[in-house]
Parts: sequence; C-alpha cells; structure tokens
Amino acid sequence: MSQLRAAAAAGGLRRSSGRAVPAARRSRKGASPRGGTAAPPPTPHVFSDPAEIGALRRNLLAWYDRCKRDLPWRTLAATEPDADRRAYAVWVSEIMLQQTQVATVVDYYNRWMQKWPTLQALAQASLEEVNELWAGLGYYSRGKRLQEAAKKVVFELAGRMPRTAEDLQKLLPGVGRYTAGAIASISYGQATGVVDGNVIRVLCRLRCIGADSSSPAVIDQLWDMANALVDRSRPGDFNQALMELGATVCVPKAPLCRECPVKQHCRARCRKLFGKPTPVPDVEDCGVGGCPLCPPATEPWDSSLGVTNFPRKAAKKQPRVARSATCVLERRGCHGAPEYLIVQRPSSGLLAGLWEFPSLPLDQDLQEEKQREALADHLRAWTGWPVVAGGLRFVGEVVHIFSHIHQTYVVYSLPLDGDVTLDTALSPSRWVTEEEFHASAVSTAMKKV
Repeated sequence: MSQLRAAAAAGGLRRSSGRAVPAARRSRKGASPRGGTAAPPPTPHVFSDPAEIGALRRNLLAWYDRCKRDLPWRTLAATEPDADRRAYAVWVSEIMLQQTQVATVVDYYNRWMQKWPTLQALAQASLEEVNELWAGLGYYSRGKRLQEAAKKVVFELAGRMPRTAEDLQKLLPGVGRYTAGAIASISYGQATGVVDGNVIRVLCRLRCIGADSSSPAVIDQLWDMANALVDRSRPGDFNQALMELGATVCVPKAPLCRECPVKQHCRARCRKLFGKPTPVPDVEDCGVGGCPLCPPATEPWDSSLGVTNFPRKAAKKQPRVARSATCVLERRGCHGAPEYLIVQRPSSGLLAGLWEFPSLPLDQDLQEEKQREALADHLRAWTGWPVVAGGLRFVGEVVHIFSHIHQTYVVYSLPLDGDVTLDTALSPSRWVTEEEFHASAVSTAMKKV
C-alpha cells in the first residue's frame, strides 16, 4: 500500500514511540526505502493530513452542487434506476469525451442515445450506422471499439455490465483505467479515483508537481493521489467535480483562481502569492534539489507564469507531414442533380471504414504536373475509364490536422458523362448526392474537400 493509500486508510497518522505523529509534519530527511521499495514521494507533493483531505472534499462537492453544468449524461446517471443502462449511458459519454470538447459532444450524445438507448440496441447496429453517427466527432476507432465492447457485453456477458473498475478494464475492449474508474464510480458508487487531463492539471497545481506529467512515475503518483482524495460517500460526484474544476476553473492558460473552491489547498497558488509552495513554516519546501516531482533544475519556476507553471509536459512530437491527391468525380444523376463518387477506406488504420473521394498518397517533392499524371494513372487503373491528366481540373488545396498528421489534400475535379463501376474487390464505392454525402460516414477532412 502506497503512502497515499495508507494516509487515506489510517487517517494520515503514523504511530511512533506510542505517540501519533501527523503525517504532514514528518520530515523526509534520513528516510530510506525498505526492502528495495521506492521511497515515498516528498511530503509537500502529497495530501497526508486527514483534516485537509476532508476539507477539500467538502469544499469541492459543495461547489459542484452549486455550479455543475447541466449535461445529458449526468441527468441519465442520476435518474436511471437500471444499473446496466446507467453504466452504458456513462460509458458512451466518457468515450465521446476523450479528446473532444463537451460542447461538441452534447449533440452527438443525444442523437446516439436516442438511436441506441441500450447496449442491446447498439449491439444490433451495423458498423456503417455507427460510423455515420460518429462522423465529424474524430478519432473514429472509438465508436468501433465501443460497439465491439457492447457486443461482448450482450453476447458473452449476458447483457450485464461488469460491476468494478478492475473488471470493466479487464473484460471490455477499449476501456482503459480512466474510463473504467469513471464508470465504476459514477454508475456503481465504487470509491475509486480517476485521472484524465483535467485531473492531472488540477492535482499538479494543488501540489506543485513540476516533473513531466506524462511520465509513468508521475502518472502513478497522481493515481495514488486521486484514490486517496476521492470521497467515499460520493465518489462519482467527487470525480466529476474534480474534472469539472479542471474544465471550467483550473483551465490551462488563464485559470480563474479567485473562483476556485479549493484555492486554500493549492500550493501553486501559495507559491505565486508567497514565493514558496506553502505559507506554513513547518512544512518542508522541496526546492529543486533532487526531488523527482519538482520542476527540473533546467526549467525552474517562472514567476511570470504563476500557477500555469504546472503541469509540465514533454515537448510534443511534431506531426508527420503528408500529401494526397483527391479527385471529386461528378456526374449528372437520373433527376439532373449532380452526384459524386465516394469509396470506402480499409477496415483498419486511419479513418478505418469511412468513405472518401478517391485519393492517392503523394511524395512530398512531387511537382504539380507529376501529381496530376499520378492521379490520372490511378483513376484509369481503378475505373477503366480513359482518364487523361489534362482532363483533371485543379481546384485547390485543403489542410486538415489530425492528432499526429499534418495532411494536405490536393483537390481535383473530373466531370463524367456516364456511370463508373468500380471493382468492389478493390474498394466498395457508390454515387451520392450532396445531401447523401453529408449523411454518410465521411470525415471532417472530406467535408472540407
């Protein structure tokens, strides 16, 4: 059991020579790991005083009760009496909220729950239907994994959702530690913490954790801290309150510190106001001398940044640069309206299973004339039509930023006088009107095109 769990379980007190010693007053000087285990984190970086933990829980929950946003998944979690349907409602919201803003998710969530209100309904849907509803939400594999896991619950687990965070993570594909903790605490009242991007930011500021917040060692400490802090009587509300605080008050660039309900517990704020992590003189200040959780000596505290010194992250890897030639083939439909040819992407990889205009990856240094010729060759081989490079009209370029790819689409158009039938073994294809295109499972990038 880590120091944090011990503090939570034992009330933050340690017996020494028959006398209770508050954990917050213990010095780490002279301490050494026993039996080869890692040394506990320095006291200034953890919550070890049970009175402070209790006050933080009360203040945060009182603020949440007053200020929480009215969100559809919260309503369902609070009103749905069936545990499986309640867990499903929370699960869908948590998957959608990964890497996506709340404002974007709300409409998608409402349409999803209206179309598939139960696990059983989702398990019976086709992947094409799932992709169509998910289109525009990004990170498309999330919807696919969600449906795969729903099928497992329905067909292998007799329709019963796992009841603990441990089993949720172990049994359901695509459910990681955070999602499992969120479902278990909100739906079942399991006293388990959660750590997402908002929680990382809040906890790092509360305890001046300035080491790389994406490193495994720091993430482990944050999970220990979240599990120690979570309110035992209202774990779901507490976890949502901590995330809500990070989303609305303790935001990345301009935090609203004066409105923060737990500002008296925030050592980053104390450091900004008093020049050190805490104004209390008998609690040790780590400084930067070898502490694994303080900011590295090469990146010391910057007083101009204040609390936004935290969290620290490793430099982001630059996205890969990619170019593709994309052709919008157009014909006149039977009613005179224009129709466009779309093809389906492979079932794995980027944008798996989505539909797009016929596209061809390009070398970065390929000149425009060569790009046009390469696309004409591709279309000729694909369609059997005598496509010539000169018939391709250059329209322009579209840039779309994926999480790891800076993608440029070089867009051409090609009007056709008749039908084109593609080999479905190479790629499924179909002609669609503009309205049908926007209703199909197409990516935001293709909508830009």
